[in-house]
Amino acid sequence: MSRPLLFLDVDGPLNPYAAKPERRPDGYTTIRASVRPGRPLRVWLNPGHGAALQRLPYELVWATTWMAEANRWIAPVVGLPELPYVDFGPALLTDRADGIHWKTESLVAHAAGRPFAWVDDELSPTDSAYVAAHHPGPALLHHVSPRVGLKDGDFEALWGFARGLGGENARTPSPAVGGRSVGVSCGCGGCRSGRPRPRCSGGPPPCR
Repeated sequence: MSRPLLFLDVDGPLNPYAAKPERRPDGYTTIRASVRPGRPLRVWLNPGHGAALQRLPYELVWATTWMAEANRWIAPVVGLPELPYVDFGPALLTDRADGIHWKTESLVAHAAGRPFAWVDDELSPTDSAYVAAHHPGPALLHHVSPRVGLKDGDFEALWGFARGLGGENARTPSPAVGGRSVGVSCGCGGCRSGRPRPRCSGGPPPCR
């Protein structure tokens, strides 16, 4: 049984860009990334996130506007190897009239029916509805606050979803994140019980 995919956004989950600008979050380091002409981007990254992500029973895939640049600027700082990425092509940053996030259709196509989780700071019930209608396998759409980035509770949600898929994912032990054992909880009743609903959206907006 292949591992589920984990579609990983950078800005929000890994880079808590909406934190107070005068105070870098604890445990984070600052880089200046020259990814486009003009002033470099200030990015806050946690060097411990890579190890925690690699302990998850997922196949990691970048799902970010950084695309290939994530392997140059982000992966070495957080402690990740070079990862595959979704090439969004002409859909990149292109708003849709139906309110569906510009990433959603591409991620469903990339998954091609495989179970997946997606962590992002811009998810909505519209995206959950699209996934429910177009993706035949289990999926977890998990909102991460851009004010705080990935925290223990987010890792708990990802572990809970993977365990609910059964097989090797259910037998994999929890890692220690932040010096403690990670349990199973994501804010929706299905994931909290260890039996994730096939499609849910953790955090705000509410699970549906």
